[in-house]
Amino acid sequence: MANAASMREEAGTIAVKALGFVAADPELLPRFLAITGIEASAIRRAAAEPGFLAGVLQFILAHEPTLLRFAEQTGTPPAAIGKALRALPLGGDDHEHSI
Repeated sequence: MANAASMREEAGTIAVKALGFVAADPELLPRFLAITGIEASAIRRAAAEPGFLAGVLQFILAHEPTLLRFAEQTGTPPAAIGKALRALPLGGDDHEHSI
């Protein structure tokens, strides 16, 4: 079993690939920018913020056709993408729930 640091590193690699996938797609990028409210010129700066890469994976996971296309294009199993999300900062589902 991989240690937490190597799991985060692998998750980061998947998320960076996902960001490149989104950025290279002329239909996905405008949708991603609209949903996140991020300006295209601010993506590089935003990518350094905790939770940004988790948000990219959430975007990929939220639309099954996009998920499957990304998985096929990168050779990443879809389940690994969800696992990567949970390994990233602010990507886990261990947040506090309001009642």
